Amino acid sequence: MPFTSRTEIPEKDRTDLGNISKMFPYIWAFKSRVVFALLFLIIAKLATVAVPILLKEIVDSLNSEKTLLILPLGLLIAYGSLRLTTAFFNELRDILFAKVRYHAVYKISVKVLDHLHKMSLRFHLEKQTGSIVRDLERGTQSLSSLINYMMFIILPTIIEVLLVGAILLATYDINFTLIIFSTIVIYVLFTLKVTNWRMNFRHDMNRLDSESSSIAVDSLLNYETVKYFNNEQYEIKRYSDVLFKWENAAMQSMTTMSLLNFGQAIIITIGVTFIMIFASSGVVDGSMTLGDLVLVNALMLQLFVPLNTLGIVYRQIIYALADMNMLLKLLDKDIEIVDKKDAQELVVKSGNIKFQNVSFSYNNNRSILKNISLDIPAGKKIAIVGPSGAGKSTIGRLLFRFYNSNEGSILIDDQNIIDCSQYSLHKNIAVVPQDTVLFNESIFFNIQYADNTSTKEDVIKAATLANIHHFIDSLPEKYDTIVGERGLKLSGGEKQRIAIARAVLKKPKIILFDEATSSLDSKSESKILNSMDTISKNITSLVIAHRLSTIKDAYNIYVLDNGKIIESGNHDYLLSTKGLYSQMWSLQKEPSE
Repeated sequence: MPFTSRTEIPEKDRTDLGNISKMFPYIWAFKSRVVFALLFLIIAKLATVAVPILLKEIVDSLNSEKTLLILPLGLLIAYGSLRLTTAFFNELRDILFAKVRYHAVYKISVKVLDHLHKMSLRFHLEKQTGSIVRDLERGTQSLSSLINYMMFIILPTIIEVLLVGAILLATYDINFTLIIFSTIVIYVLFTLKVTNWRMNFRHDMNRLDSESSSIAVDSLLNYETVKYFNNEQYEIKRYSDVLFKWENAAMQSMTTMSLLNFGQAIIITIGVTFIMIFASSGVVDGSMTLGDLVLVNALMLQLFVPLNTLGIVYRQIIYALADMNMLLKLLDKDIEIVDKKDAQELVVKSGNIKFQNVSFSYNNNRSILKNISLDIPAGKKIAIVGPSGAGKSTIGRLLFRFYNSNEGSILIDDQNIIDCSQYSLHKNIAVVPQDTVLFNESIFFNIQYADNTSTKEDVIKAATLANIHHFIDSLPEKYDTIVGERGLKLSGGEKQRIAIARAVLKKPKIILFDEATSSLDSKSESKILNSMDTISKNITSLVIAHRLSTIKDAYNIYVLDNGKIIESGNHDYLLSTKGLYSQMWSLQKEPSE
């Protein structure tokens, strides 16, 4: 079965100038360094261009009938001084501009990651992490490359071309200047035309590179699933198929690069040949000296070396612009869940929660919640149950504002959460998810993550309340034990109790248990329930449950089906109504009951 890519192809009609202008503020943050770096660049290029001129004087003086050694010696010393000046100011420019370059990369990298964290859950569910990370890496590298190319290659080459043109125009026949600039114009136009044609292959390479990276990351993250179904070869084939396409695109890119290089060499060779013909004729007819011939030849060699490099750099710039475009497309993604300009801080005193006529759909094709109204009294345990797909977890996501409801309002202590800042909302709610994902760090790090200012004693206290301390203490490295990627070194029950410990450490006013025991055995479930009961005393708790045995003691139970509340009441009342809850209870109860 062919693999369908979900990566984005770089836009071929992107606005490169617009993208560069977006990057300019990051460079201009150190304007004094930029200005002085440019000044040193100009000084270095003046010294560079002066070297062939001095070489001409040396040759003419040595060719002169007057053999005064003091004059050539002075010129030779000046020649060496100019070369030293060029090297000195080039290095000084590099030192000054290094801070500008790396600070720009640092700032844009931080900004992109911050933006990604602000994006909605919807965005992250639709995107593949491997592709995003790859785009981020290439994008930040492209910014560094662009700054490097612009400052150290393009600007120096432009300045040198202008200086050489000015010298030739002021000193020699206009034909020399016309030949040089005609050669440069033809060279640039040819390079632009062929490179733009070649970009199709680069686009394909980028897309396939991101796709292969995404497949590899997904395959490794789902290592156990791959093993369960003996699909190692299937994963290798998916990866291999994409890389095979990438190989073909890379070969086409390399072949066309050779064509471009050869075409550029032809243009440069023709230009240099015409220049030397005119210069040699001038020496023969006496209008030019031998030193003039050396000067023109030296200027040409000095000019076309960076110009040849400029052709290679131009291709790299186009590639970098394509990579940077992907990065900027991430930054241009609208943030779905944003605070109002006048958002207030959520102040939770008692923790009363109300859902008032709330409706929600992830897309226009399917409605998830339909006119839901809930009343969760402060300090009480309220449960939401129902068949899979009924919309239970969606209620928790709306409360935490992973999404905004399409209709209706959600109030906490009579404050609409839409009017409050997300930070203050999240600060007051702790979540124990169904699938606890841990960082590949120590147990201590994962528990303390709820409150980075907490002490070791605070963490141990939270772990004790979550009934996980004795287990941690029995491990050889205790709280320093590394849990593995996504916590894979721990069992489901151990991860859940660490999640509960995190919730305890957060000291929330409201706690949400999102099917926290659905995948656990009875013994683990019993321990988790004890932990849940311990930490949720006098705290408003919303329990989204699959196992009804976990919510028998709930103050009120809402039964959700097909996005609507069809029953509500306590456990005994709902059993007496012989409705959906009673049917679910009969299906789930143990044989001994």
